[in-house]
Amino acid sequence: MSEERASEHGRTDGFNETGSEAVFRRLRQDIILGNLPPGSKIKLEKARERYSISISSLREILCRLTAENLVLAEGQRGFEVSPVSKRELMELADLRVVLESHAIGLSFAAGDLEWEGSIVAAHHRLAAVERRLLAGDTSRTIDWVRCDWEFHRAIVAASNSTTLLQNLSSVFDRFLRYHMLAGSFRGKAVVDDHKLLFERALARDADGARLIIKSHVQKGVEHILKEPDFLQKI
Repeated sequence: MSEERASEHGRTDGFNETGSEAVFRRLRQDIILGNLPPGSKIKLEKARERYSISISSLREILCRLTAENLVLAEGQRGFEVSPVSKRELMELADLRVVLESHAIGLSFAAGDLEWEGSIVAAHHRLAAVERRLLAGDTSRTIDWVRCDWEFHRAIVAASNSTTLLQNLSSVFDRFLRYHMLAGSFRGKAVVDDHKLLFERALARDADGARLIIKSHVQKGVEHILKEPDFLQKI
């Protein structure tokens, strides 16, 4: 999901790097969206059939996901989806604020007209999806997941730090996993936050944008911790 959030299918025969990456993204997406619930066992044979991939390639993918703390390796007992906890949620929230705030400062200082244009386009797409969600069209949730990241990524894209953006992407998705487990869209408040962040970005107001991000993330945490669908999973 970090680079491409659409599901893709690999092949069993003639499996190549492109196919392996597609399955990696698909399995990762299933964890983040909650299709594979926290604590669930990942049975290799069943996963091999589900994702059309060899056992050896599947093991490599699962090992990559352990590095992001999305999967736990249990020695001889195999793999399971990492559990969730209030502590991890708070840690991810703090880390996201630190990384995104730093990236904002770099990006706002270096951004050009093309960067501004990408922010306008990303916010336009995000706002369109959010209007549908506010109208009750929950089928647009997956579109919102994609557009939300594209908007936040556009804002920090001019930071020109591949390592920073890769780490932010990973933390963003792991934080998003908690939102998806909470099972509800935060509504007009999150739409208003995005509009304010959009305005601060075009004004190159880094301090103002950082304050919005801090509040945006904290309100997200508060929303998640009030949701019964999430509380029963920890």
